[in-house]
Amino acid sequence: MAAFKIPKQKEIKRYATLFNVLAKYGFEDVLVNSGITKAIPKSYLNGHPDTEKNLSFSTYERIRIVLEELGPSYVKLGQIFSNREDMLPPELIKELEKLQDHAPNLKNFDVQKTIEDELEITLSDYFLSVNPEPLAAASLAQVHRAKLLSGEDVVLKIQRPNIEEVIESDLLIMKQVARALEKYSTQAQALQPVRIIASFEQSIREELQFLREMDNTEKFARNFEGNEMIHVPVIYRPLSTNRIICMEFIDGIKVSEINTLKTANIDPIAVAKVGVDLYIEQILEHGFFHADPHPGNIFVLPTTGQICFLDFGMMGTVMPSDKEALGDLLLYFLRKDVKKIIILLEKIAVKTDIPDYKKLEQDLYELVSGVSDISLQNVKIGTILTQFKTVLYENRIILPHYLYMLIRGLIIIEGVGRKLDPSFNITDNLEPYTSKIIRRRFSLKRLFKKNLSRFQDINDLIDTLPDDINAILKKIKDGKLVVIHEHKGLTEFQTAISKSVNRLVFAVIIAALSIGSSILVMAKMPPLINGIPLLGAIGFVLSAVLGFYIVISIFRNDQF
Repeated sequence: MAAFKIPKQKEIKRYATLFNVLAKYGFEDVLVNSGITKAIPKSYLNGHPDTEKNLSFSTYERIRIVLEELGPSYVKLGQIFSNREDMLPPELIKELEKLQDHAPNLKNFDVQKTIEDELEITLSDYFLSVNPEPLAAASLAQVHRAKLLSGEDVVLKIQRPNIEEVIESDLLIMKQVARALEKYSTQAQALQPVRIIASFEQSIREELQFLREMDNTEKFARNFEGNEMIHVPVIYRPLSTNRIICMEFIDGIKVSEINTLKTANIDPIAVAKVGVDLYIEQILEHGFFHADPHPGNIFVLPTTGQICFLDFGMMGTVMPSDKEALGDLLLYFLRKDVKKIIILLEKIAVKTDIPDYKKLEQDLYELVSGVSDISLQNVKIGTILTQFKTVLYENRIILPHYLYMLIRGLIIIEGVGRKLDPSFNITDNLEPYTSKIIRRRFSLKRLFKKNLSRFQDINDLIDTLPDDINAILKKIKDGKLVVIHEHKGLTEFQTAISKSVNRLVFAVIIAALSIGSSILVMAKMPPLINGIPLLGAIGFVLSAVLGFYIVISIFRNDQF
């Protein structure tokens, strides 16, 4: 018997918060949907404006408010799900998108003491000033502007107090709920909540590791070294820890502020092309890309016109083998080669359980054929990628986590490009890369490298083959070779036979009781009650009860 695990006090507290918030908004949701609100006097609502306001929210608004009240872990979860159009209705997606910019400022937060305690310094020895008012606030941290003694303007990204403890408790609860859903709900099983929470856990833990974020920033800078079209913020390592990042202050224009860009004599159309070019280069050239390129994370420097990406906490990494596969996937998509697309998807997928290959082929064909050469210049890649995710979901193909991040990033960056330039088309940015991919595929260097790799694999196989054969022969001689044979459906067959035998045994017992009771009644064997033998009557009652039980179990089919 499994031991019952007693929750810790902090976990109980989070459970209580979770249940209170859900009960609060769930109850109001019941009121709204049941029509009871029509019976509530107007005078009562006028005297309770908060209740009236809460009752006016839609179900999807209520879900967003619940996530906001539950805190940073749930806000982050909502932000990640805001891109899962393949799983959630559009109305809910629209509400979850509002969480992208949501994050309340910390109350009674002593910035100076936090910095001094974490960095183990006296603030005045390193900083001329630190602004106590946050420049920006996110779900896991907030940013304060400061000035170093040397005169450089910097920002300090500071983790929220006790954020790790809160997230640990929330993750534990999320995992337990996900396991319960996957175990008891057939509908939830299709969504694979355990895998989703595991993916979320990986993302949020990476964002909490500021040392990793600094490594990401410096790696990103190295990848674009020598490229004058991009600027990467400088990290001040001596004034940074795993909970605080000190970096260069970027005095730029947010990429979504089109009028401000025009005032600074910066062409939004040029910004769209350069910005998207830089993003595609991250994916197809470096295999290391920004996973959250929303407008708040992309600035334009007014003095140089350079693009500057911010916040490197969420980054996607493409393995070299998958990078080549992504290039091939792009080519096969443009060529409408559905069979090769399926082969590639199976190659890079984490898990496939395709119920009907013909349906998958038909779904992909409809997707690629809907994008003709003429309409290619007008179609939104975000629309194509959303449909592609739906095809994957319906055909039970699970791609690596980074690919969902990549799809999300492409959808966001295309939206940024279209906001800057209504006539923007990302296929124009992809065209040079398709030509480059084709040249690479048929280059002598690649062909030589690929054939050399195959030759090495064959050589390794030849080297190990004699040893493998000897090992098998030795096991046969020693009688240790075990052949495992699995008979599918045998367990069900055994269960059915067992039930049938049980019913047969019960039937024999009932027959024996009935015959024995009849003999006792006919023989008038005492003790008698009203002239009826007691033992015979008991036998008939037991026979009847067991008979009813057998009949009911047969009707229930598999409950006996």
